[in-house]
Amino acid sequence: MNEVKKPKKQIFTFYIIVLCLILFFNLFIMPSIAKARVKEVDYGTFISMTEEQNIGLVEIQDNQIVFTDKAQEKIYKTGLMDDPGLTERLYASGATFSREIIEEASPIATFLFSWVLPIVLFFVIGQIISKQIMKKAGGANSMMFNMGKSNAKVYVQSSNGIKFSDVAGEDEAKESLTEIVDYLHNPRKYEEIGAKMPKGLLLVGPPGTGKTMLAKAVAGEANVPFFSMSGSEFVEMFVGMGASKVRDLFKQAKEKAPCIIFIDEIDAIGQKRDGMSRNDEREQTLNQLLTEMDGFEGNTGVIILAATNRPETLDPALTRPGRFDRRVPVELPDLKGREEILRVHAKKIKVEPGVDFTHIARMASGASGAELANIVNEAALRAVRSGRKAASQADLEESIEVVIAGYQKKNAILTDKEKLVVAYHEIGHALVAAKQTNSAPVQKITIVPRTSGALGYTMQVDEGNHYLMTKEEIENKIATFTGGRAAEEIAIGSITTGASNDIEQATKLARAMITRFGMNDEFGMVALETVTNQYLGGDASLACSAETQSEIDRKVVELIKKQHEKAVEILTENRRKLDELAKYLYEHETITGSEFMNILNS
Repeated sequence: MNEVKKPKKQIFTFYIIVLCLILFFNLFIMPSIAKARVKEVDYGTFISMTEEQNIGLVEIQDNQIVFTDKAQEKIYKTGLMDDPGLTERLYASGATFSREIIEEASPIATFLFSWVLPIVLFFVIGQIISKQIMKKAGGANSMMFNMGKSNAKVYVQSSNGIKFSDVAGEDEAKESLTEIVDYLHNPRKYEEIGAKMPKGLLLVGPPGTGKTMLAKAVAGEANVPFFSMSGSEFVEMFVGMGASKVRDLFKQAKEKAPCIIFIDEIDAIGQKRDGMSRNDEREQTLNQLLTEMDGFEGNTGVIILAATNRPETLDPALTRPGRFDRRVPVELPDLKGREEILRVHAKKIKVEPGVDFTHIARMASGASGAELANIVNEAALRAVRSGRKAASQADLEESIEVVIAGYQKKNAILTDKEKLVVAYHEIGHALVAAKQTNSAPVQKITIVPRTSGALGYTMQVDEGNHYLMTKEEIENKIATFTGGRAAEEIAIGSITTGASNDIEQATKLARAMITRFGMNDEFGMVALETVTNQYLGGDASLACSAETQSEIDRKVVELIKKQHEKAVEILTENRRKLDELAKYLYEHETITGSEFMNILNS
């Protein structure tokens, strides 16, 4: 009955508004229109028009005279006066005068057409609209036609939906979620030992790592109702509507328990409450969610999944044990995970036999699941453009470059001097990297411009998973970043703007060494910088005095200058190889890591 009351209330309001509009139209608009059609003149004008024989139709009423001009285009009215010779003058002017000339509409007809007919018409339209609203409001899965009703999507078990087998590279997350699905299927074996499942599971990780896909896999595996809703859908313009949606969602879930509720981007409603006393919509929605997750009634059989890439912004009351009991990290996949993800997505396209997915996964270091899916799709598109029926190893390797640096710019034509500068710049990176023992091997060097704005790049590939970096490795990495500028100084005798991104990356690493990694003897293990939004790029802010900040800046400049000098020294010692490799790259535009090493070691 509660689902029907709100539509009926809305229909009643609709009728009241329509009646008010009809009253306003008939009492104010219609008289104004009628008054605008009749022009009021003095009695002298009426006499003048009569004498000029410019009178057409005349009606003498009890309190006024209504008449038209000869052409009957305009209607006039004037006051009634004692004029005994009026009839003779009208007769002499040729006017037609009678009480039937300008006939007023029947009061009954006026009432019927001005009041009854519009009301009947609007009531008929209202009945049609009400039937549609009632029909939609009564549906099992449609709840977005009423304010304050949740519009959660309900998923059921499907034979062709996403399963856990379709999600690769997140074994730990899958294990936690598989346990939840198993509990919903077989709660008895957990109850026998006294175990209780967590009320809420929070999936956290960078964008594109598969948090929403894991939730869909739960829907595909579980044969229980699965309610899915985004956090932003709870937020309404009117205060109290979001809280009403939360109540409605949990009411439906309790009726269909055991079931699962999935709230995507929960940070939209779960942000930390500040100390200011206010009563806004977002805070009311959060309070209602906290009450529903841990109220007096309890939510037996209702398990809540939520996803966010900003866990640090969530309210502590939301993430405490008893609400979101378990936090499931969904991180960027490692080498094995990337390979598994590539194989899963490669099943959806035609791939030539013999493709080395391990090599492709190594090249795609740091890629998320969404980026890996995009790489496979780009490889298929490249194969179609080339007129082939299946994607090859070369297609997959090129698609990695497309995702990282963009497509090749066909219309970007460098001058010979610019091309030579870019060649020396990229060889400078590669040569410094190769001459340092802890640097990753060079995979590919190119001076073909890309749509991302890069005029060339050097691709380095790690041999395996790399979870820790030593101080020496970071310093070598900074030296590699400065190698491009160092090569320009040695070979060209000048510097260009091509090192802008290298400078940014080198500065970022050097500052992190001092402020976050404790790799400076003067400051030691003191945290001088804090990082927020770690899954969204990381926003760093210094947490020290102005004097210390100045000292940090001095240390950063000193560190980068030292590594730049090391890069200059390496390239100076290998000047002959620098010239030989740059000339080869200038002529061929793209060389592989093996070609580079053969020339370097020859």
